[in-house]
Amino acid sequence: MIHAAFNIGILTLIFFIVGMIKPQWPLFFMKKPDRFWVLIISTILFMVAATLFGEGNRRAELEQPSKYSQPQDAVPVPETAPAKPAQ
Repeated sequence: MIHAAFNIGILTLIFFIVGMIKPQWPLFFMKKPDRFWVLIISTILFMVAATLFGEGNRRAELEQPSKYSQPQDAVPVPETAPAKPAQ
């Protein structure tokens, strides 16, 4: 996920720079493209990239064991007390 966030971030930056210089190139499908639409689309793409980056970091942190957690083998297992002898 983090790699996808970086890729989207780079594409967003390229889209923004090219769109601010020549809005007709990235918005070729519009009849009258202007810089406002480039700004709106870039903002949305930036939010997507930031969300992907944050979610990727959160998942990576959850996958790594904490230095305070114990491995599954170290969990104490309750033992039954020995039965009292009959008198």
